[in-house]
Amino acid sequence: MSTGKKIKTAYTFYNKPLLIKGGKEYFDTLKKLIDESKYFLQIQVYIFEEDQTGREIAEYLKKAAKRGVKIQVLLDGFASRGLSKEFIRSLQEAYIQIRFFEPIFRSRHYYFGRRLHHKIIVSDGYKVIVGGLNISDRYNDLPKQEAWLDYAVLVEGESAFELHKLCQQFFLKKKNIDTLIGKNDVLNAIDPTIHCPIRIRQNDWVMNKNQISGSYMEIFRNAQKDITIMSSYFIPNKFFRKQMAAAAARGIEIKLILAGKSDVGIAKNAERYFYRWALDRGIKIFEYTKTVLDSKLAICDERIVTIGSYNINDISAFASIELNLDIENEFFAKSVNESIKQILDHHTIEIKQMDIKNNYTLYHKLEQWLSYYIFRLIFKVFTFYFSKKSL
Repeated sequence: MSTGKKIKTAYTFYNKPLLIKGGKEYFDTLKKLIDESKYFLQIQVYIFEEDQTGREIAEYLKKAAKRGVKIQVLLDGFASRGLSKEFIRSLQEAYIQIRFFEPIFRSRHYYFGRRLHHKIIVSDGYKVIVGGLNISDRYNDLPKQEAWLDYAVLVEGESAFELHKLCQQFFLKKKNIDTLIGKNDVLNAIDPTIHCPIRIRQNDWVMNKNQISGSYMEIFRNAQKDITIMSSYFIPNKFFRKQMAAAAARGIEIKLILAGKSDVGIAKNAERYFYRWALDRGIKIFEYTKTVLDSKLAICDERIVTIGSYNINDISAFASIELNLDIENEFFAKSVNESIKQILDHHTIEIKQMDIKNNYTLYHKLEQWLSYYIFRLIFKVFTFYFSKKSL
């Protein structure tokens, strides 16, 4: 992966971002967004499940469609494969357009090709939610279940219009599209006093885009004080580790907030394979212990935040279609930092060298080593090769 060259992407400036924590807060925001939509909604998520949360959101969409809101739903063809024909038909009968992003080959158990890993909801080209949450019970707070830890950002302004165009391109499968609203209409609706630079960042190796990877490299190279990364399935490649180590060597304080509990055991073992490497370089590691951690964000110098769908591993770097927002705003970054501090203070344990020495036997070390190389082998054989063929 070549990310040595700085990637330039245009910023939009008339934006108003708001951090949203996963669980009830996120789904209340989503339902409010659907209810307030007047003209059109675009939803692109990796997982849409036919569970309590999925059925509830579907009912909100049907009510919006009944009001005359035009709705497009694009789902990943593998991760959302569990939706029944009856459920899909009920959406279509409500005049909701639904399409699946299909890999080159899939079955109930195998997946070859790219994943549509977006988590984007655009309303009227003016408001957008971007984050790491899917539409599923596991991301929601329910009576007998607390949500997985995740975050999103609600943005009003120019960035929403740019994401409206991007969603149209993906849904219609073509670059040249007619927007459902004019940019001037969006600009006229924006409060001229709001100002927050935001740029849209994509990773899609097949389309030669590695912008999110580039954002992380910029963070490592330009940080002046500290970097905090909150990541699920944290299995960084050699180039990522090199840049992170260089930042640590410059005296930058780096904190990694990783999953203590994981829904994918082999990924967690592979993740722990890197603990000794990171601690040897002065990088601090914290494991989140309350629920499963699924968050995907980083904050640099309490000034820059990147947030979205991107996991730090080769699947996100090379085999998935990912989207993040880079937000340069001290007020927003401070809100992110305060939320993370609460998690660090109350729901994490710090991993130290002595913990690894005392708790990880030779068997554990062998298990972690095998998990790491099995994970990479599976990725190379089944995903990387076929992603080149799934244009």
